[in-house]
Amino acid sequence: MNTLLPTQPAETASRHRDMVAHIEKSELFREYQKAFEATTGLPLGIRASECFRAPLHDSKQANGFCLLMAATNRSCAACLQMQQHLADNARDEAKTLQCHAGLTESAVPIRVGETVLGYLQTGQVLLQKPSAERFKRVSAGLGFDAQPNASELKKAYFATRVVPRKQYDAVVRLLAIFAAHLSARSNQIVTQEATAEAPVISRARAFIAEHYADEIALTDVARAVNTSPFYFCKLFKAATGLTFTDYLARVRVEMVKQILLNPHKRVSEAAYEAGFQSLSQFNRVFRRVAGESPSAYRERLHGPGVNPALAHAA
Repeated sequence: MNTLLPTQPAETASRHRDMVAHIEKSELFREYQKAFEATTGLPLGIRASECFRAPLHDSKQANGFCLLMAATNRSCAACLQMQQHLADNARDEAKTLQCHAGLTESAVPIRVGETVLGYLQTGQVLLQKPSAERFKRVSAGLGFDAQPNASELKKAYFATRVVPRKQYDAVVRLLAIFAAHLSARSNQIVTQEATAEAPVISRARAFIAEHYADEIALTDVARAVNTSPFYFCKLFKAATGLTFTDYLARVRVEMVKQILLNPHKRVSEAAYEAGFQSLSQFNRVFRRVAGESPSAYRERLHGPGVNPALAHAA
């Protein structure tokens, strides 16, 4: 169940969902997820910032008690409300909360500049050994006694993994480090070449990578890969999840970031070298893709002591 929060325009929400979908399918995320779950025994999920759902239910390490609760409307609604509380509290840093059943869950934001793309989540554990008294309170609050699987729920509750607080906090810190890495790699992940895509898309990506600094249009790329503009437009969007314009913008922004690794480069120089035709267009696109202004990115990269004349565009 996905519910779009009303705090973001639909276009922005869709863009964030597309980026998180790319990250979730990436080899980087899948390999880390596999290693994390094998090492800790805890589930790891990812979700976009504008949606709240229970991402851990898809994991092989999902808590059996949580899976049983999700089958009831009352518990499902409470779980989704918990996801929204996590999102509300984890916009700046990792947050850990307890659900209505006393299980602990954590969310770590994946940030690009000032924008939160989504969250890494783990948990579904108890920080203290379960007790009969605690289960009685949980059972009464959620009406377990009236459930046909009441005995299964009780058994699953007492089988819930118990993780000491100190150990659990260390796990969350590991996720925070990985979230920072994903944040830095997010644009590369979105624009990198997929391993099993159609040859026409691979050729299109290669053509864009070679000519991104030129004034190229969708018709130029379509001609280069021997397709009609209409067919190429549909095929490219289906394969990448991005329009040609958005994809080209991300490639150029990524190149600007690479150019700005040189502390002596002006922001305006980097913009023109990457193919942007005007600074106003560049500033607008960079903010949309990177989540912050070019000057803010440059200052974060090299520190506030850099010559302000070099940070020409804002």
